Amino acid sequence: MRNLLGTALLLCLLYGCGGTGYLPYAPHALNPAQISSLVTTASSANSVPAGLVRAVLMAESSGDPSALSLAGAQGLMQLMPGTAASCGIANPFDPNENVQCGTSYLKSLLDRYHGNVTLAVAAYNAGPGAVDRYHGVPPYAETRAYVARVLTAYRSY
Repeated sequence: MRNLLGTALLLCLLYGCGGTGYLPYAPHALNPAQISSLVTTASSANSVPAGLVRAVLMAESSGDPSALSLAGAQGLMQLMPGTAASCGIANPFDPNENVQCGTSYLKSLLDRYHGNVTLAVAAYNAGPGAVDRYHGVPPYAETRAYVARVLTAYRSY
């Protein structure tokens, strides 16, 4: 039993359990070709590296367009309702709209932090207010694990 709990904790740290237990390619995930198409289109339209968009998307939802977090984040890029509203999207669970909006938001964070990917990814997770308050990656365990996970995936794409 103890080994099982240790394994579960390790998987959560590596792949990001946000209360719903996302693992790579969740049971309701889009197929890799669909994800690649969405990522390529959004990254090109927003001038954000495709590998970074894919890393954020997989860390956020494991490719599941119906993902919903306990905090209310929705869809592939786990958009908060306010972020979705600011993009003017009608359906945050629509894969095209969701990835376009999430990538646009990621681009705004990259611009805000002068291309610093680490700070942009931290702000995507914890919010720009937290990054600004701590003048860097906030000391939250979840955010630090998220940043490490996304940056590792980004380097591998």
